[in-house]
Amino acid sequence: MTRAAKMIVIEVLGWLLVLAGIAALVLPGPGLLMIFAGVALLSQRYAWAERRLAPIKYRALKGAADSVDNKLRVAGSVVLAIWLLAWGVVWIWSPPAPSWWPVADSWWLIGGAGTGVTLILSGLLAIFLIVWSIRRFRGHPEALEAVEAEYAEHKRRS
Repeated sequence: MTRAAKMIVIEVLGWLLVLAGIAALVLPGPGLLMIFAGVALLSQRYAWAERRLAPIKYRALKGAADSVDNKLRVAGSVVLAIWLLAWGVVWIWSPPAPSWWPVADSWWLIGGAGTGVTLILSGLLAIFLIVWSIRRFRGHPEALEAVEAEYAEHKRRS
């Protein structure tokens, strides 16, 4: 792959991750981690992205550490990820609208299989990131301390 093609791929992937991360902030999903990944890619090309990378990285990793801080949070995250997977299967299966559905049947499970696949992918990504967060932060207070020290050093230099 040529250098120009590599830069285009990095930029497109970076912007896609940033946009998906923004959407995931309001939709089910690990938005801040995706924004961090996108800005990390964009920081290879843009100075503005490099300047903003440290605060985003800190907040994303701090959020990941906090999300696995105790068993109740982990259980809640796992339940929500399984819920996404289950709804994705229901959306793909596309059962008929129930009798209690108050609006036109065409409004039942809008989006069809595409929405179902997206829900399943979101659930799988959530499970992957839960496992990653547990392995990285749960029972490893030094990992969070290192993230906080790195951010404090960045703030000191800025």
